[in-house]
Amino acid sequence: MMLKKTYKLRLYPTKKQTEKLEWTLARCCELYNAALQERREMYKYTGKGTTYNQQAMQLPEIKELREEYKDIHSQVLQDVLKRVEKTFKDFFKRVKAGRKPGYPRFQGRNHYDSFCYPQAGFSIKNGRLELSKIGPSKIKLHCKVLGTIKTCTIKREGGCWYACFSCEVGQVLRTPYTDEAVGIDLGVSKLATLSTGDVIENPKHYRRAEKRLAKAGQALSRKKRGSQRRKKAVQRIAKLHRKVRNQRNDSLHQWSRRLVNTYETIVFEEIAPANLSKRAKPKQDEQTGQYLSNGASAKSGLNKSILDAGWSTFIAFCEYKAANAGTVEVVKVDPKYTSQVCSGCGVVVKKTLSERWHSCECGTELDRDHNAALNIKALWLRRSLQEACAS
Repeated sequence: MMLKKTYKLRLYPTKKQTEKLEWTLARCCELYNAALQERREMYKYTGKGTTYNQQAMQLPEIKELREEYKDIHSQVLQDVLKRVEKTFKDFFKRVKAGRKPGYPRFQGRNHYDSFCYPQAGFSIKNGRLELSKIGPSKIKLHCKVLGTIKTCTIKREGGCWYACFSCEVGQVLRTPYTDEAVGIDLGVSKLATLSTGDVIENPKHYRRAEKRLAKAGQALSRKKRGSQRRKKAVQRIAKLHRKVRNQRNDSLHQWSRRLVNTYETIVFEEIAPANLSKRAKPKQDEQTGQYLSNGASAKSGLNKSILDAGWSTFIAFCEYKAANAGTVEVVKVDPKYTSQVCSGCGVVVKKTLSERWHSCECGTELDRDHNAALNIKALWLRRSLQEACAS
């Protein structure tokens, strides 16, 4: 079985190469916006859109009018037009699905951060990444790039540059240490509580960096718009956010690897962090129309903690590692009443969010999250038994 895997490696271009990379991004952004504008105008005046092939056929003419485009690899320019095509396809999919469509927008230079060599134009030799029209750049090969490299994407993150190699790799079968199943309840104060009683603490990386981010934001607000000092202040904030993200991902990678190496079946609750982290709805007095207290401040703090935990990322890391292992399965169950039902007798014991201890008349006494993890595991076992009986 072949799987897709992406390796993200740090690039160390020279000053001249950095200028060339920035210039290439600016030209790609310009082409993206021009292709988007053409599609909008064509639909406005003719009622019909255009396709990737029709726009790609215009590239030779564009190179004659704008000779600087000859200094960019042809497939990089083609990939820009493919991005525009994909953007519109996704837009029409959302329209058909009845979701909020979000019409494709023009991209600013500060937001257009990557370009791609989809098939050729790149190679790794002697610790350097050779890029067509740019030259050899030093790359940190902190791990071996396995499989067949399909694409190479050059990405800018603040003042750093990365090469992302999308590879097709073979499945590496792993046998977990046990053949047991484990239920996992995700939380805020604790990242996860396992049905075994073990707890994964929440490092709260964003909360720890909050003071530094606030100070950097205040410094930014004092800078004059368009000045070099303001640009440096923006880069400072971006660097802090990038560090928080890297710390969170590193922690989640380590714990997901331990879980996949240990258990044969990992059971999560099927949650939607985007719905859980919505802002509190405003309340109005029916008679006066005055806005009443709705707990928005407390909800805002909870939302921040939910997003800081990175539940979706944690589940995604476990899923792709399990798929690569082959013998491990990640499943999800309905979380309804998992924190209210007693894991000992099945009776519903209602609790407020502030109550962190589960106590039942049957004699079951344990942590609320541990009780929920046991219920999550029991739900999966019940479902598995029903499927086995049905077959």
